Amino acid sequence: MGVGRRMKKQGPPEPLSEAHFANLKRKKGIPVDDIPAEEHSNKKRRTSSKKPEKAIKSATGTKGAGKQTNGSKKTQSASSNGVKASKTKGKKVPEPELDSDEEMDDEFDASELEDDIGSDEELKLGSDFLGSDDDSVYDSDQEQDVGKKEKFVFSDDEDEDDDEREERLTAANIEGLSRKLDQQRQEEAEENEAELREDAMQTNIDGDKPHVLDSDDEDEDLVAKTKSLLAPDLQMLRTRITETIRVLEDFSELAEEGRDRAEYTNQLLKDVCAYYGYNEFLAEKLMNLFPPREAFAFFEANESARPVVIRTNTLRTHRRDLAQALINRGVTLEPVGKWSKVGLQVFDSNVPLGATPEYLAGHYILQAASSFLPVMALCPQENERCLDMASAPGGKTTHMAALMKNTGVIFANDPSKARAKGLIGNIHRLGVRNTIVCNYDAREFPRVMGGFDRVLLDAPCSGTGVIAKDPSVKTNRDEKDFQQLPHLQKQLLLAAIDSVNHASKTGGYLVYSTCSVAVEENEQVVAYALSRRPNVRLVETGLPFGKEGFTSFMGKEFHPSLKLTRRYYPHLYNVDGFFVAKFQKVGPTPPNAVLANGKKDKAVSRTSGDDDAMVVDKTPIATEEDGDESKDDFGGFDDEQDADYIERARRNAMRRRGLDPRALKKGEKKEKKETQEEPAKEEPAKEGAEEKEAPMEKVEKVEKAEKKEKKEKKEKAKDTPKAKVVKVEAKATEEKPKEKKKEKVKAKK
Repeated sequence: MGVGRRMKKQGPPEPLSEAHFANLKRKKGIPVDDIPAEEHSNKKRRTSSKKPEKAIKSATGTKGAGKQTNGSKKTQSASSNGVKASKTKGKKVPEPELDSDEEMDDEFDASELEDDIGSDEELKLGSDFLGSDDDSVYDSDQEQDVGKKEKFVFSDDEDEDDDEREERLTAANIEGLSRKLDQQRQEEAEENEAELREDAMQTNIDGDKPHVLDSDDEDEDLVAKTKSLLAPDLQMLRTRITETIRVLEDFSELAEEGRDRAEYTNQLLKDVCAYYGYNEFLAEKLMNLFPPREAFAFFEANESARPVVIRTNTLRTHRRDLAQALINRGVTLEPVGKWSKVGLQVFDSNVPLGATPEYLAGHYILQAASSFLPVMALCPQENERCLDMASAPGGKTTHMAALMKNTGVIFANDPSKARAKGLIGNIHRLGVRNTIVCNYDAREFPRVMGGFDRVLLDAPCSGTGVIAKDPSVKTNRDEKDFQQLPHLQKQLLLAAIDSVNHASKTGGYLVYSTCSVAVEENEQVVAYALSRRPNVRLVETGLPFGKEGFTSFMGKEFHPSLKLTRRYYPHLYNVDGFFVAKFQKVGPTPPNAVLANGKKDKAVSRTSGDDDAMVVDKTPIATEEDGDESKDDFGGFDDEQDADYIERARRNAMRRRGLDPRALKKGEKKEKKETQEEPAKEEPAKEGAEEKEAPMEKVEKVEKAEKKEKKEKKEKAKDTPKAKVVKVEAKATEEKPKEKKKEKVKAKK
């Protein structure tokens, strides 16, 4: 290795030159005496004045190269001669090969460090600092004083590149900077496009026709994978779904040659079933409701849960007070929207919402936002008589009670006793006092009770609007369900219509709702009810938002008034899928109407003229002669009083069935008119009847003769000895208790 350079260079620091101190004085504004001009050397520092110039130059070259390799700052060098400075700048200094750590350390030798320390100390001293004669320290301002300017030499201390050089440029170079930035962005964009093409990712920038449809071999492979329970490539499926939708939206330009639209639709259906897990029947039914892009949004919305919503119980508190109490407990919430005055949407909660003191005190109930809509459409008024035909678990029933302010009466019916227990619990917890819970099949309700001002029917349905809550609907629903459920819904809707009192002063309304989006359970059921009950009509729901119902669907035309119904979708309003229709009953049920059980019931449907149909008397009809002789010891009836009771009973029965009792009076007036017209017609016909006896009169005479013979036989039977013995025994039994009483009286005396 030999002796290091550090040992050779050690020695005392050289004194500074007078020119250096003169420059420092000029900076401070101190007057400077005339100093003889000194030759400025090309070197930065003079390590030893005794060495020749060549040795000095080589030493400075090695120092500069060592500093470059270590990433430290370069010393800014310049000479009085501008040409020489430019030449030295253009030359490349070879980097020395460092053999050891000692050689690396030699580049920052102690002599230089001592020079720096010594200079710092002398700056602080006054007389010594001014008295030095060394010119080895270079000052960058010296050239400017001489009048020869050169370009700046930027340091590489932090690996500064062109970017740092641009930061120091003035406003004159902004245009050049912007061009460079644009060029860099263009290069980055080209690189990104190249990467996308390499990864075979299709984009919408180019107008290429995407290859979406698979060949038969690929279809067989996909079927084999599904049979072997292998997980499909979800990223590939999602990409293909989006590309298929793009083709279907612009089919004329993006479709492949020789391919039909039905092929793309079938491919989309298969991909949706594989990606989201629907069965093919339900996926096709839901896809038919929307355009391809909206159907994709609907399926995507069903994968995420709807926000948690609570309804304020205005019977116990106000929404503002409830919100403040829950916020103090660490619940993050806000109003559900301007359309509701009682709903609060919960985003985050540190406590379980079903166990807070406010919940247990009945200040709120956990209820979906879409469940507010049917009650808002029904809009029950105070002191009315209302019916909730399928009320469990009680969210809508208690909402109705809150709107009615615990006045009037609500009949909350549910066919399930187990669900009715939860209904009763919510009614007690929320402080509802005007509700009667009953357990009937709702199809029997017009016979059980009728004449309601308002009726709410939230019918059982397939649940295609709440797939986010119950994902099992994706695979459980089939064609059989969409045949049975609409049949039940039609029966319930007819029963609900018959339970409404059309003569109500404040009501006469019915709301039909489902948590389904299928047309078979919504528009078709409403259209059936309108055809079977012409005494009802659709009216505005009064809801501030919602999509209009279908008036035509897949070749089926519905009544134009169905546009008054409202549909709600999760991807549009962030609520559960729902359907709401509001009816108004404008007249009594027509004669011979089909009831909920599918049979014709004249007793329910007749409204006038047929009084005997209302109360059926199955006793045998007696003749006038029998009526005179049928009196016995029991005594007769007061017919006038009985007639009053019968009329009252008929009116009450009609009210229960939702009929107008005033129709009875109309029927009686018609009968009186008919009876008055009949004798006027019979008078001219009597003359001809007296001359010729009709054959019917002969038959009547024969029947009367037979009846007389039967009566005579009965009278003879009464006079027989057996009848007399029976009478004697009856008298004896009556006399015995009298004799016993007399004996007891004598004994007491």
